[in-house]
Amino acid sequence: MSQIDREVLAGRLAAASLLRGEFTLRSGRKSSYYLDKYRFSTLPDVLRDLGALFAEEIEKIEAELGPVHRLAGAELGGIPLVTAAALETGKPCVFIRNAKKDYGTAQQLEGLLEEGERVVVLEDVATTGGQALEAVGVLREAGAEVLGVIATIDREEGAAESMQKAGVRFVSLFTKSDLGVQ
Repeated sequence: MSQIDREVLAGRLAAASLLRGEFTLRSGRKSSYYLDKYRFSTLPDVLRDLGALFAEEIEKIEAELGPVHRLAGAELGGIPLVTAAALETGKPCVFIRNAKKDYGTAQQLEGLLEEGERVVVLEDVATTGGQALEAVGVLREAGAEVLGVIATIDREEGAAESMQKAGVRFVSLFTKSDLGVQ
């Protein structure tokens, strides 16, 4: 059992990230609120606690499905989260760019990933699950077996259903309801 008070952490996430107004989300949807991941993912104490909660969920996946070899996070919001989880679990991680770069190594996937490795993707805020599913596709194309996606916050707007349709296990640490967002 975690020593982290999830209710207190949910309050800290909401206090740090909840903005009210008119926003266009990555999915193209309009929203009267926005959960600004950078406002919570740049706070060391919040990242530390999130790293511990991610580690708990990764342990659950391993208990059910066997070893997780590597963690993955998509740029830019997933990078601090996957780093915190890697530090907590001792598991190496990879970073997924939104697109291949056209210089240097011209990679979309940064870090080492061996074909057949079992990977869990960490996500910041999931609305429809689009970015996470893109990350899953990049990993699968590289030969990884994706065991699931763990989101920090599920906006409860279709991400779980999208993941289920794609055959991807999905869990979130918190939902918008947990954060008191109406």
